[in-house]
Amino acid sequence: MDLQRRKRWALFLLVVWLPVYLIAAWWFLNWIDDRWGRLPIWAEVPLYVLLAFLWAIPFRRVFHSTGK
Repeated sequence: MDLQRRKRWALFLLVVWLPVYLIAAWWFLNWIDDRWGRLPIWAEVPLYVLLAFLWAIPFRRVFHSTGK
């Protein structure tokens, strides 16, 4: 994949995929809260950290060369 195509793909991921993922993550966290109540802090923090990095893992190759 050439650099120009990667940049366009990265822009698409940031403009379309990231908002969709944020809505899905928000829905998931609210579902957990409704089902079991608020999680203890020792379980909540790792869950938030995991969700923060999970969206980009499948696309790390796309973002790798765009920053150079």
